[in-house]
Amino acid sequence: MKVAVVGATGMVGNIMLKVLEERDFPVDELYPVASEKSVGKKVFFKGKPFEVIGLAEAVKKKPDIALFSAGGQTSLDWAPKFAEHGTTVIDNSSAWRMHEDIKLVVPEINADQITKDDKIIANPNCSTIQLVVALKPLHDAYNIKRVVVSTYQSITGTGVKAVLQLENEYLSQSGEQAYPYPIHKNALPHCDVFLENDYTKEEMKLTNETKKILSDDAVNVVATAVRIPVVGGHSESVNIEFEKAFEVEDVKQKLKAFDGIIVQDNPQMNTYPMPIYAEGKDEVFIGRIRRDFSVENGLNMWIVADNLRKGAATNAVQIAEYVVKKFKV
Repeated sequence: MKVAVVGATGMVGNIMLKVLEERDFPVDELYPVASEKSVGKKVFFKGKPFEVIGLAEAVKKKPDIALFSAGGQTSLDWAPKFAEHGTTVIDNSSAWRMHEDIKLVVPEINADQITKDDKIIANPNCSTIQLVVALKPLHDAYNIKRVVVSTYQSITGTGVKAVLQLENEYLSQSGEQAYPYPIHKNALPHCDVFLENDYTKEEMKLTNETKKILSDDAVNVVATAVRIPVVGGHSESVNIEFEKAFEVEDVKQKLKAFDGIIVQDNPQMNTYPMPIYAEGKDEVFIGRIRRDFSVENGLNMWIVADNLRKGAATNAVQIAEYVVKKFKV
């Protein structure tokens, strides 16, 4: 089993290597791949150093699986080249997600859509993954009409530059900025770029990707995405309106029974999900589950997940695990 990790020196790439190791993914040959400026650097996997190679060299090695986390343009340029050599590419960028011929996969929901011929598979946006994991069992039971979501997103979703900005501001030091304003002691209602409709690209990802993953264009999703000075993971305040009536206790039971979800919901004991506890974990944590008394068949809940793990690296590795098991790659 030959595995390439493209973007191995980046924040998500590092977590991909960690998750591959933790989950004991069958790696016989590992190819850490990065841009030319990183070629020759060392990364560690299972305690051993591996030298970073360039993209062209990695293609020639014809890996069985290539996990991509190197940006949209790199994916557009290079994923097809790997695929032409028989490699199954699992891409963490936004490049292929809404392409009609590319599967957008959260394994707990729609891994069964993957076929042996799918050589490029898209990993959804981090904030979308945790949302749809929570929505899926409830949509199956009660038929979702509308979702209103406000996100509280970790700076790690922006990358190392944002982490350094927060650290510099905390220490009252000057340095390069990832954001147009300070992030320390602040909240920026601005994730990714603004589009013509005045929503950000991040907000529209939540709308469009949710419909595609749930295979239902009738699910209306509207979002406001906010960046906050947190490292551990993304949080989401979610309001759902269903077609069918529900009981709150039944909602909790359906969430508890769904793979990959941990319900933390005991207000009397101050038990609810928080990014400080989600960091480093692969599950989606759900709490503050309560009826919305302002609308018929309405529900409120709070969702938290580590955006670098389930929101990126872990989901990609889970897709790879499915492909290897199903198709004996």
